[in-house]
Amino acid sequence: MHIRGFSDHRAHFNDVEIAWSQGGDGQPLLLLHGFPQTRALWAEIAPILAQSYTVICPDLRGYGDSGKPQAVSDYTFRKMAQDQIALMAHLGYARFAVVGHDRGARVAHRLALDVPEAVTRVAFMDIVPTHTLLEPLRRDVAQAYYHWFFLAQPEPFPEHMIGHDPNAYYEACLLGWGAANLEDFSADQMDAYRRSWCDPDTIRGMCNDYRATLAQDFHDDAADLKARVACPALIVYGADGAMGRAFDMRAAWADKCMSLDVVGIPGGHFFPDTAPDQTAQVLIEFLQQ
Repeated sequence: MHIRGFSDHRAHFNDVEIAWSQGGDGQPLLLLHGFPQTRALWAEIAPILAQSYTVICPDLRGYGDSGKPQAVSDYTFRKMAQDQIALMAHLGYARFAVVGHDRGARVAHRLALDVPEAVTRVAFMDIVPTHTLLEPLRRDVAQAYYHWFFLAQPEPFPEHMIGHDPNAYYEACLLGWGAANLEDFSADQMDAYRRSWCDPDTIRGMCNDYRATLAQDFHDDAADLKARVACPALIVYGADGAMGRAFDMRAAWADKCMSLDVVGIPGGHFFPDTAPDQTAQVLIEFLQQ
């Protein structure tokens, strides 16, 4: 879907085409969506932020209108972060703030660790660090986030299963992580999500995203266990969601960030969809500090 007041663009970076929407004026702000969504996640939030910032909303590789390479190794958070560095450099920005939700937050975490000089502020939405979630894996977390292991099964098993009824599967994901009903999601945004996730290449791309996490991202995070995000960081979580119930979010991030604020928003994992105005206000307060 088109974000109100934004222009849509495409360009090739790192051998993959990246699609993005851009609007506003001011300091640069990069917004990264997660699974199983697209940059349409920001349709209500981005125009609010664009009143004060130049806002760039890309589709991650494998998602939405961006390219969908074949190899699992093409879907690591490090490669996705490199896409964002290349995109922002293309737009003339060497330093910028980053907000990420879900998979986008994991990309933002990797970006902040790999290229700390580029990130002025970062907000991670409703995640705990990948290594913290997977090692050791708790029973309640495994049950809530079973999709990590289903999607990571070898091709074509999950693609085949999901492809029989993508809407049923991905809508179950939207509703499965706490405090949401389909009526809570904008009809226009849902249309954009459905158009994307009914594409077989997108289904494969999203599976490869999760395959890459178990194959490589976990090991990258294990190698950086003592690394800390240098810039000011904000953790925003759904107070009624799976991660908020399973973890003390401040404790989960305390040794990962040098400067840390934590805010809970009523709702589940998809609070940017269900509470966009409140989400935007929390981000504005953090970005203006």
